[in-house]
Amino acid sequence: MNKDLTTGRPETVLWRFCLPLFGSIIFQQLYNIADSLVAGKFVGENALAAIGNSYEVTLIFIAFAFGCNIGCSVVVSQLFGAKEYNRMKTAIYTAGLFSAGVCILLMLLGYFGCDPILEAIHTPAEVFQDSKIYLDIYVWGLPFVFFYNIATGIFSALGDSRTPFLFLAFSSTANVAVDILFVTAFDMGVAGVAWATFLCQGVSCILAVVTVWKRLQGVHTTGKVELFSLPLLRRFVIIAIPSILQQSFISVGNLLIQGVINGFGSGVMAGYSASVKINNLVITSYTTIGNGISNYTAQNMGAGKWDRIRAGFKAGIKLVWLLTIPFFLIYFFCGNVLLGFFIDNPTQTALDTGIQFLRILSPFYFIVSAKLVADGILRGSGIMGKFMIATFTDLILRVGLAFLLSGTVLGSTGIWCAWPVGWTVAAVLSLIFYRQQIVGREVSESDPAPASETAEA
Repeated sequence: MNKDLTTGRPETVLWRFCLPLFGSIIFQQLYNIADSLVAGKFVGENALAAIGNSYEVTLIFIAFAFGCNIGCSVVVSQLFGAKEYNRMKTAIYTAGLFSAGVCILLMLLGYFGCDPILEAIHTPAEVFQDSKIYLDIYVWGLPFVFFYNIATGIFSALGDSRTPFLFLAFSSTANVAVDILFVTAFDMGVAGVAWATFLCQGVSCILAVVTVWKRLQGVHTTGKVELFSLPLLRRFVIIAIPSILQQSFISVGNLLIQGVINGFGSGVMAGYSASVKINNLVITSYTTIGNGISNYTAQNMGAGKWDRIRAGFKAGIKLVWLLTIPFFLIYFFCGNVLLGFFIDNPTQTALDTGIQFLRILSPFYFIVSAKLVADGILRGSGIMGKFMIATFTDLILRVGLAFLLSGTVLGSTGIWCAWPVGWTVAAVLSLIFYRQQIVGREVSESDPAPASETAEA
């Protein structure tokens, strides 16, 4: 059901919208967690290291799909909030065509470029072949990844966070079962893990696209709806490209960090692979809630209700900090138990690495969550320049310090220490930009600002 986010008590509206998104990302992360869990338990530590190594490469592809999701979602939210339904549908068709072209280019890149990428990050010989197998299969599933993201972006723009949650609950649960079936019954190893993800993502994508198509048919429009609009493509690109750059540069940065980690051997690789998946569950949850705040912001910006945007920031902070408390307590004090789900009879190096990583990062979840709430509002308002500054500051600090500190007596511990520094500095910048751009803004509810006034190159 479509939901207008511009009416009702801001905190209630935002929480009802964001909590199903949080549930969705929990199930979404089951895809990656299931892959690592099954590989670590039923294949071995090298298989876990190979999937963790490949995962950093797949994040580059996901970055483009995520950027298209955000670009489509923000523009459609603004038009839905402004009740411009003809242009809203045109924006959806335009985003779909653009995303299809990007997907084809990435499939070609993946087909011809995965081996050089694996070599560039110094993938150890014992995990190289399994990493290649996983990536080769993953590349063929990219259309599912892209169009699922476009469909969920549309659902979110229309104020519906429940439908994607139901799709993911079904497909990710099935993925766990298919993972185990392919690996244990059919003895397919890492290839079985990859094919299970391929099949379940395909089912989820098809269901989402069919449902969103039916949903759009119920939105009343007058006259002919254009299939493509250059001005709307420009609006889409203004949001999508910075989001793509943000995620892809973060992925490239993570690849560089992965290259440093690979130099410490398969034990550290396996411990990092397991713990970073656990960590990513939290960070991706915050990012998804931030995306929901972007949709909330965009709809209210389209309606000119800036006071509701400011109220949404306070509600968002309260929500993410309530979620952070149990995450911090579990990760800091029970990290060894969580790692035990991923690695069967882990080496002491792998176990120590994973525990140390979680204990260093988890206290700073309160800081990074506040940053991602502020980022969600900046992005939903089209203030992409400031958004990019904060993001790249975090990335540059994390990558630079990882290289610098890993060469000291700290060793691999220095790599993990880079995360909190990057998060803290970037959070300060995001909150300053939020106060400058949003808190001091005085806009009448009856005088909505056009998107071009708030979009920054």
